[in-house]
Amino acid sequence: MAEYRIERDSMGEVKVPADALYGAQTQRAVDNFPISDLRFPRTFIRALGLIKGAAAAVNEDLGLMDPAMSAAIQAVARAVADGEYDDHFVLDIFQTGSGTSTNMNANEVLAALATTELGSKVHQNDHINMSQSSNDVIPTAIHLSAYLAVNDELLPALRHLHTTLVEKAAATDHVVTTGRTHLMDAMPVRMSQILGGWASQVQHGIDRIQASLPRLAELAQGGTAVGTGINAHPEFGAAIAAKLAEWTGLPLVTSPNYFESLSTQDAAVELSGQLNTVATSLMKISNDLRWMNSGPIAGFGEIALPALQPGSSIMPGKVNPVIPEAVTMVCAQVMGNHVTVTIGGQSGNFQLNVMLPVVAYNLLQSISLLANGSRVLADQAIAGFTVNEERIAGLVGRNPILVTALNPVIGYEKGAKIAKRAYAEGKSLKEVALEETELTGEELDRILAPRGLTEGGIHE
Repeated sequence: MAEYRIERDSMGEVKVPADALYGAQTQRAVDNFPISDLRFPRTFIRALGLIKGAAAAVNEDLGLMDPAMSAAIQAVARAVADGEYDDHFVLDIFQTGSGTSTNMNANEVLAALATTELGSKVHQNDHINMSQSSNDVIPTAIHLSAYLAVNDELLPALRHLHTTLVEKAAATDHVVTTGRTHLMDAMPVRMSQILGGWASQVQHGIDRIQASLPRLAELAQGGTAVGTGINAHPEFGAAIAAKLAEWTGLPLVTSPNYFESLSTQDAAVELSGQLNTVATSLMKISNDLRWMNSGPIAGFGEIALPALQPGSSIMPGKVNPVIPEAVTMVCAQVMGNHVTVTIGGQSGNFQLNVMLPVVAYNLLQSISLLANGSRVLADQAIAGFTVNEERIAGLVGRNPILVTALNPVIGYEKGAKIAKRAYAEGKSLKEVALEETELTGEELDRILAPRGLTEGGIHE
């Protein structure tokens, strides 16, 4: 069997691996861009398969394609969408900025498969790419793949994290702990209030992402080369959006302005910005968990995260907060990805954005990382942590900042004096307040009760 075969394109002959489904244009891109080991993710290849299959169906509906050829293309496009031929999508992310190489990779693979399916020649440009251009296929694939990933992976993961936080908050509502501002002791808070704050962050993240989806639902397909729709039927854009909406169940529509959709990636930048905000939220939550888990002797030691693995190659018995640490790294990556997507988004030169592949890669990676990180954080950190209630109660009761509750009764200056003396002499706040004020022990117990101090209002 020959190791290579000869393929031809408009530039001449090129050697292609004998068992490759792709052809000359893909091979030229393989040769031209040996830059990294980064490839388009599965979700993007799925989107390409869906787009090519929908294009064949719509071209048939519009009387532009023979039904038998359309059926063959749709059949193999479904197989590509389902991941049966991912090994033949071989191109580096760092390639021509329009993603033309990857569009042709899809066209060539599908043409080879459809030719076998139909039993007669199916052409990569004339048939697979009918009514299309790389300049509208790749932007459409970015929007479609990102919407699919958000809908199928990220939003369910964030909802799961939110539910886990709400349930853990309910289970720990009886725990009153020391609040902290500037990393210094502050007024008491309930553990449920801490977790409730985190849950609110996550819910707002869900809301922000959902608010971005209507722009992501607008598809560039139909604009073809520069936004004018040259070589496409006037009804093609709306028809393919409707077909993709039917196949995916997503509220997809054709773009109201193809010139914007081809030349910008504003919707991708918007979504990436919301992902950046979610990453910021998860970073805060993870770091709070690390602080609360710190110790167990010399740190806060308020909670114990699940012990998942040995924490040191030299210190026996050490256990580290590995899940929150991993999630903080996820967040750092997403924040960096957002910078890349932003730079990519502003690289629209006249009628075409020329950083589409790197926008696609970083946006989809951020979605995937946040989805996986959210589930890991929920299941392997938050759901299973235990609370050191005895230690927490002891620290709350000794906190001189509780004197804040006496402000309405004795005033700020007197309160400051009592707090400083209690801290300096190692006495309880109640002891010093009994000596410095006319309040009775019963009155002090009522005013300074930690649980009551978490409920707002004046405690006289």
